[in-house]
Amino acid sequence: MGPFLILSTALRYPDRSVLDDRAEVRDAAAALPDSPAMRTLLGFLDWWTTAPRDEVQRQYSETFDFSKRACLDLTFATHGDRRQRGLALLKLRQRYAAAGMELVGPELPDHLPVLLEFVDACPEEGGRLLAEYRPVIELLRIGLAGSASPYRAVVEALCKTMPALSDEEADEVRRMAAEGPPDERVGLEPFAPPEVMPGPVRPSAACAPVRRIA
Repeated sequence: MGPFLILSTALRYPDRSVLDDRAEVRDAAAALPDSPAMRTLLGFLDWWTTAPRDEVQRQYSETFDFSKRACLDLTFATHGDRRQRGLALLKLRQRYAAAGMELVGPELPDHLPVLLEFVDACPEEGGRLLAEYRPVIELLRIGLAGSASPYRAVVEALCKTMPALSDEEADEVRRMAAEGPPDERVGLEPFAPPEVMPGPVRPSAACAPVRRIA
């Protein structure tokens, strides 16, 4: 199990299937080469592996379900509820498909755990996508920085696997932090076309097999 699949699993909602595999995930992380990112992640996994199930679920919901600044759906930070988000999701799904990945479950293609699973399965294209979302991920890190949530360490660990922000990216982060997500309601129409709606990743022969934990 590679580092991005571990990060993906740690950021998924801790349902029974995820929680049942906590020890396996912790052991896989401990077997990876030492690095600042892995040390940060292991600190989280020590808590995640031993905490009561209801406490892990409570912390996850309190961290990600009630704040726009801690949203794991990455295009929300850049597009909010505007119509343009549907097009962004469609393009993202098309890039997955071009790399040989099919999305088949409930999550949207911009959901950070889904993207990290894609990085694990298709490192080259996944790495390019991850770099494109670097400012949004940094914004998420900032949103969690003052939080007492254990989950902030997972996002910090992810950021430590990525290059430092460029000056242009830092400017973009400051702008997004100041303005917040765009807000344009679209009546009763869905914000995304049906073909972009559902989520976990199913690989084709073009990508390495996805070793799903969730």
